[in-house]
Amino acid sequence: MTSAISVVNLTKKYGNQVAVSNATFEVPLGSVCGFVGPNGSGKTTTIRMLLGLISPTAGTAQVLDNNIGHPERYLPRVGAMIEGPAFYPALSGKENLKVLATLGKFPHKRIDDLLELVGLADRAKSKFKTYSLGMKQRLGIAAALLPNPDLLILDEPTNGLDPAGIHEMRTLLKDLATNGTTVFVSSHLLSELEMISDHLVMLRQGEVIFSGSTTNLLMAQQPIVIARPEHAGDLEKLAGLVSELGKSGEVIDEVVQIQADAGFAGELNRKAFENGMTLCELSVQMPTLEETFFDMTGGVQ
Repeated sequence: MTSAISVVNLTKKYGNQVAVSNATFEVPLGSVCGFVGPNGSGKTTTIRMLLGLISPTAGTAQVLDNNIGHPERYLPRVGAMIEGPAFYPALSGKENLKVLATLGKFPHKRIDDLLELVGLADRAKSKFKTYSLGMKQRLGIAAALLPNPDLLILDEPTNGLDPAGIHEMRTLLKDLATNGTTVFVSSHLLSELEMISDHLVMLRQGEVIFSGSTTNLLMAQQPIVIARPEHAGDLEKLAGLVSELGKSGEVIDEVVQIQADAGFAGELNRKAFENGMTLCELSVQMPTLEETFFDMTGGVQ
């Protein structure tokens, strides 16, 4: 087995509405795979099909080498949190995990370790209703880890987390993958996914528009040359020079942004000098995952 999840032409229709259309992608074992797409693109529907909560209209998928038509064969090895965690408000965090462990026949001895892992050890005996939204999310992660899963599926796990909590979540997910757990995570925080995801699956209007290595996706994008003249009055003149050199340049925030490869920077520097302009900034930047995402999805999130 090389893939934790393998999806082929997976489709889900509700009447005449197509929520997911012929989705095909792989999630490599031991990876952190980001699952991204605008709201309404079919992410949660896909996740619900993978977990056996709804049946596909067409196509198939394998989870941990088992067909999704038989979720009972793989769900004991899968941890999941979708659409926010649900717990008993009057019970403590630890008591809630004990209830879930008993129902799932999981060992109680891991509960304290899991609470420590998600940063809730000091609030383990506090009632769930007193938890902040971020704490509730972290307890949801702990619950998803009760089966000591081979595959962890998370739908927007950073909702409600402050920057410190997001950093802790990022570290936790990377550590889980390092220790052999495959993590399949949907999130709208693309800067976070860029830092932790080895692999990406990108949806738009229910269709997969990219599936593969995060590095390969970003390296395939056109770099941007940033040029700032010493005198702001030269901005339009510099943009015109870029156009004369056959490149597309746009004045944004007192710099000229040019769609061009790194080699163009040297040519521009020489030509600018020849035309009486001194550049005080000249750099080459690769688009971020967020910029790539908006470009590929038409600017919709």
